[in-house]
Amino acid sequence: MENQPASPDKFFKIACIFEASLALIALLLGWLTDVDPFANLSFSETDLAIGLLATLPLLLLFFAMQQMDYPPIKKIRELLLDTLGGHLVGLHWTDLLILACIAGVAEETLFRGFLQPWIERGWGALAGLLLSNAVFALVHAVTPLYAVLAILMGLYMGYMLDYSGERNLLLPMVIHAAYDFVAFVVILRDYRDRFKRNV
Repeated sequence: MENQPASPDKFFKIACIFEASLALIALLLGWLTDVDPFANLSFSETDLAIGLLATLPLLLLFFAMQQMDYPPIKKIRELLLDTLGGHLVGLHWTDLLILACIAGVAEETLFRGFLQPWIERGWGALAGLLLSNAVFALVHAVTPLYAVLAILMGLYMGYMLDYSGERNLLLPMVIHAAYDFVAFVVILRDYRDRFKRNV
């Protein structure tokens, strides 16, 4: 494949290191502000299952958007194919799973493990939910619509943080990781299909 990056392994390593560094940033910021990003993380098979089931509405939205011809949504699809597709070619599905898990754990540690509780401490639960997800949307703002979708997904994951009545960071971590994994697989498939059409 002519457009395939020379080293998918290099991309994989850099992406994993970058994502994992977000958890380290959360730990550093937590240490500086006396907020333990992992204070509300506990493993439970029930919450793991709930997290996987709670991914379904987001995936339904994702697959519905794959079928839409609305120009801003088509722009997001093309942007993801152009920026990620070529880098994912050559990676095994287990690589995609590892990357998705690292991204889910690290990003949720930063945004819902550290940032949301830190803001809540000073301004209350609603401000923590809204402001942490405004930041989440800003760092995902590759297009205006993508930023809107990111804030909605962030609010959903922020809500799921307290879904069972007892805060558990595992829920948004599982949702985020599962969603990213499926998105990576679809982006890779679509990129390969586009390349075949252009041959």
